[in-house]
Amino acid sequence: MDCFDEANGELENVVSVGCSEEGSEKEAKTDIGAIEDAVKVLLLALGEDINREGLRKTPLRVAKALREGTRGYRQKVKDIVEGALFPEAGLENNRIGHAGGTGGLVVVRDLDLYSYCESCLLPFQFKCHVGYVPSGQRVVGLSKLSRVVDVFAKRLQEPQRLADEVCSALHQEILPAGVAIVLQCTHIPFPDIESIFLESNQQVWVKTLVLSGSGIFENKSEDAWSDFFCLLRFRGIKIENIHLRGSSDQCWCPSLTALSAKVSSKIVPVNPAMVTAVSSILDSLGEDSLRKELAGTPSRFVKWLLNFQSIDMDVKLNRSLCDGIDTLNLDREVNFNDRQIHSELNLPFWSQCEHHILPFHGVVHIGYFLSEGSNPIGKSLLQSVVHFYGFKLQVQERLTRQIAETIAPLLLGGHVIVVVEASHTCMISRGIEKFGSSTATIAVLGRFSTDLAARDAFLQCVASATTSGGQ
Repeated sequence: MDCFDEANGELENVVSVGCSEEGSEKEAKTDIGAIEDAVKVLLLALGEDINREGLRKTPLRVAKALREGTRGYRQKVKDIVEGALFPEAGLENNRIGHAGGTGGLVVVRDLDLYSYCESCLLPFQFKCHVGYVPSGQRVVGLSKLSRVVDVFAKRLQEPQRLADEVCSALHQEILPAGVAIVLQCTHIPFPDIESIFLESNQQVWVKTLVLSGSGIFENKSEDAWSDFFCLLRFRGIKIENIHLRGSSDQCWCPSLTALSAKVSSKIVPVNPAMVTAVSSILDSLGEDSLRKELAGTPSRFVKWLLNFQSIDMDVKLNRSLCDGIDTLNLDREVNFNDRQIHSELNLPFWSQCEHHILPFHGVVHIGYFLSEGSNPIGKSLLQSVVHFYGFKLQVQERLTRQIAETIAPLLLGGHVIVVVEASHTCMISRGIEKFGSSTATIAVLGRFSTDLAARDAFLQCVASATTSGGQ
């Protein structure tokens, strides 16, 4: 009878677990389907054809990426830390020392991660430094520190709350003498197509430095922080640069300043269907779209997305093409046989990946042969062409080709070469997390397509400008 009851109990547990997994799978499919429908609404409102080749699978790709990027809502810190605490003899609990292990500071630096900004829904990158002083002869597997940080990173966040949540969770699960967290966060700027189309100003990235501490690190002025910051100082981190909780500089996300300023100067209508679609995405991710901090998020994300609306700007571009041939000095001129290779390097651009609806950005390098006696193409015109094709749902390969094909008719013989170097947000999100990677694409027309020496001469200019800090 006891054996039967035990077996029956095990069977019930198996059935229960099976039902739970099946229920979670159904829930995930429902959420992904809801996000797909919302993304289709956004694409249609942007004037796109959701059935064209590049966009056909975009709703599913976006849904999967967002689910992956917010998986922290479905994870528990206890499940990660439990079983990863190890006994390690050290100094007694009532003594202060620096012996390592129990009683001494343990620091893990330079954890490169990303999160989604709760104010605008765009990913932001951060570097996390974790320190803790073990107690009770307990140390935790070092990889678990990174995994705990990732649990809270994979939620909609803002820097200070992210640091506080990581600090609190580690203190609760490890029971150390104290935990110290420092985050170096970087947020993309918010270029505005209306003001940038004929300008080449580089947008300024927004950076903030925040800390959180518990136990012996609870007070920022405590001596316990001294060792921690000594080990971070050669990373360029100084305690006086830390963003203080409660200071007036609370709007770290540029959407709260740049887009608000735009609205105050000019009322920009926002499609209610798009706002509703973004709100439904928040709900499908496990967030509460009515949460105070998320109240304006759908509208802000829609305003960002409208920068890349599929609209006809041909008149503006054609006017630039007619007026753009001038005699401005160019960055580089290389004598090559009977002609000169003229080049314009490091023209900035912003775009939005049509596969994942995530931003990518970088610089464009343009080179061309010019006949004797002809005027070079003005930098302002080339920058206008770059912006014209950048502010669309794009792929980098197409962007490179379109720039080259637009410039070629302005030149006798159409001898042009275009190199685009870009960083893609999708390379740090979607579970790939390849920080620091970049993509280069090239398009060649006319003589550059057959003359290897000419291509090499231009690419040497690009390499020289990049190594000298031009990018």
